[in-house]
Amino acid sequence: MKTNHNQLLKITITAAMIALTCVLTMTVRIPTPTKGYLNLGDCAVLFSGWLLGPVYGAIAGGVGSALADLLAGYPAYVPGTLLIKALMALIVSFVPYRLCKNGRRHTRIGFFICAAIAETLMVSGYWLYEAVIIGEGYAGALAGASGNVFQGLAGIAGSCFLVEVISHTGIPGTYGIGGPLKGGSK
Repeated sequence: MKTNHNQLLKITITAAMIALTCVLTMTVRIPTPTKGYLNLGDCAVLFSGWLLGPVYGAIAGGVGSALADLLAGYPAYVPGTLLIKALMALIVSFVPYRLCKNGRRHTRIGFFICAAIAETLMVSGYWLYEAVIIGEGYAGALAGASGNVFQGLAGIAGSCFLVEVISHTGIPGTYGIGGPLKGGSK
């Protein structure tokens, strides 16, 4: 049986990113008065999308975050987290994927914009999930949105930092990872 090295590498990195996402979500937890907690999981979710692309990034971000909710005792949030975090990774990978598919590399500002859109989806997605599925109502779910905004800002900052550092290492990966991003120092 012949193994595709690239496919095996993607699967291995996806598994590692699932674990990293789960660990970052569970280890650095700052409780909020709105029943949840702030964590660094979004950094890994966004980074997974950038590193692995739409499909594998969505799997890593969604499964890693959902696993963290399950292990942390928030089983009601597992389906919503799986969907929301997978969509976040998908969004953050979509524009870079489309650009690099055409032979171009993505830019810092492109990643930042995608990360901001993904985090906006996270805040609104959890607000809607808590309001409708959890049953808190729209006004009740609004209380949790403020904590999610801060988590989103931390996710944007942390993932932009990771992308910047990794882009200068020359580590090969999917579209546009090796070498500096456009618009930056070499």
